[in-house]
Amino acid sequence: MATKTPVKPSVISVEQREAMEADGWRQAMVQLDRAQAKLGMEQFLVERLRYCKRILTVSVPVVMDDGTLKVFEGYRVQHNTDRGPAKGGIRYHPQVSLNEVKALAFWMTMKCAVVELPYGGAKGGVICDPKTMSQHELERMTRRFTSEISSFIGPDRDIPAPDVNTNPQVMSWMMDTYSHLAGHAVPGVVTGKPIEIGGSRGRVEATGRGVFYITRELAQAEGFELSKVSVAIQGFGNVGMNAARIFAGHGVKVVAVSDVTGGLYDKKGLDVEDVVRWQKEHGTIGAYPEAERVPADKFVELPCDILVPAAMENEITQRNAAKIKAKYIVEGANGPTSTEADAILRERGVMVVPDILANAGGVTVSYFEWVQDIQAYFWNEKEINAKLQEILARSFNEIYEIHKKDKVDMRLAAFMLALRRLGAAVRLRGVFP
Repeated sequence: MATKTPVKPSVISVEQREAMEADGWRQAMVQLDRAQAKLGMEQFLVERLRYCKRILTVSVPVVMDDGTLKVFEGYRVQHNTDRGPAKGGIRYHPQVSLNEVKALAFWMTMKCAVVELPYGGAKGGVICDPKTMSQHELERMTRRFTSEISSFIGPDRDIPAPDVNTNPQVMSWMMDTYSHLAGHAVPGVVTGKPIEIGGSRGRVEATGRGVFYITRELAQAEGFELSKVSVAIQGFGNVGMNAARIFAGHGVKVVAVSDVTGGLYDKKGLDVEDVVRWQKEHGTIGAYPEAERVPADKFVELPCDILVPAAMENEITQRNAAKIKAKYIVEGANGPTSTEADAILRERGVMVVPDILANAGGVTVSYFEWVQDIQAYFWNEKEINAKLQEILARSFNEIYEIHKKDKVDMRLAAFMLALRRLGAAVRLRGVFP
């Protein structure tokens, strides 16, 4: 087995962090304002969505392997619960910030409404660099973080899931910690768990599979054949890697993929399974020898028909939006396109299938896992994928119909659909007291 190449830790300045904090929430509110202006909804309905229902900030003290004490900062934000319990991932990353988590929780509210799941939106995170931490340090941090937010979460209150740099093992630690505090097993407190302790078949691939299903619906609606187009996928983590494998497995030409070390490009199409093998052996794909290497900051500008940004927020900005050659963008990540870039892409006629639709496969199968845990009855993977395809196809076509009928872009159409559903819930429930 080859030695894994170490990944340089992400380091950002205070100024960069402040800019990121301001941008995520600002971007979310601009999107909300656009949809409200188009729908002409009552102001009090939109005002509800401008504020998060609950915000918890916690300190997470951890004894490191060398015996020193390090204190991390963590967050759990519940944006809205008008349609049901809060739902959203937990991320571990140096660039986690409160406003980023607030924005992600807001987008989860919209996403769950778009695909008509009985959830509101939540999100959480810990400011850390997991790539520099041992497995034991990650476990201790996860268990302490879980204990600090334990009064906030629960299977009928707020259900966390994996996100950036978290995985089924992290969910296992969270479930076990919460269960010890409760005094009995509570598998439904998190989703994205291993199958052995109540996880769902198909969950690991769900977000990437959902990106493929949505792209297939896009091809049918726009009148092109997937087998005749090229796809570039930014990000080679859980979402990007699985999306690349599923696209390639259905005969779609994947011409480019990337991770934090840079991108790979081959206009004839990459051997995706060989790239996956290389990543498993070396830890990254940057030195893969069978393709042209591309700098990370130039990846979205590569020639392709469909671009799938599946990395982090704000990868498509006003600096590169005018250079994008793709005709379609299918957002596998949350918030990958800035507000300014959105306007440029609309002007250029590039269709953007928004994150709150395109990457909803993960939360949809998380919902399936939660339902299976509650009823202690589990489905096979064929059933799960069929149900996922049905929900995403219906949601895409509802949004595409609004896009055509009201002559609006797909992001605005998705927000219009979400706001109609959220507005109905708020009106029916009223305001207490």
